[in-house]
Amino acid sequence: MERCRLVFSGSGGQGVITAAVVLAEAAVLYENLIAVQSQAYGPAARGGATRSDVIISDSDINYPKVIQPNVLVCLTQEAYNNFYPIIRPGGLLITDNRYVKIQRKVDAQQKELPMHHTVMEKIGKSIVFNICMLGVVISLTALVKSESIMKVLENRIPSSSLEMNRKALNLGVKLAEDVKS
Repeated sequence: MERCRLVFSGSGGQGVITAAVVLAEAAVLYENLIAVQSQAYGPAARGGATRSDVIISDSDINYPKVIQPNVLVCLTQEAYNNFYPIIRPGGLLITDNRYVKIQRKVDAQQKELPMHHTVMEKIGKSIVFNICMLGVVISLTALVKSESIMKVLENRIPSSSLEMNRKALNLGVKLAEDVKS
């Protein structure tokens, strides 16, 4: 496996950091990979800018910070404005088309998806927006399996929320499959 460097960015309260933690745990606990995850918060925990870096590899990782991500996820305009220049040439830029308007072309595949809209339409609760985004990421990158993400969620969230999270993950996978074809 080639080392994959990801940056998830958005605002506090969107679950960006939780999604990164879940992805890293799934890689380590259920996919026999090596992963590191780090995070940065803006001045306000809720509503301020957030960024979480994840590196997944099958060999040692010597530095935990992502400089040029292969995959950049931007869930707010502020996150996009701050981070679009750092994407690795040929990388993958994923944005939510409700919150982010692409203003500049970058040397990357750009996927503008209605993640938030789809979650609100099909589930009605934005709390699983981050899990839908995670479904998009794992579908477009094939880093880990959906089953691995669900195993992590089973250990992290109340059982009463599992079905809603499973639905959100599957919605993200389907959104990604639709843009792949």
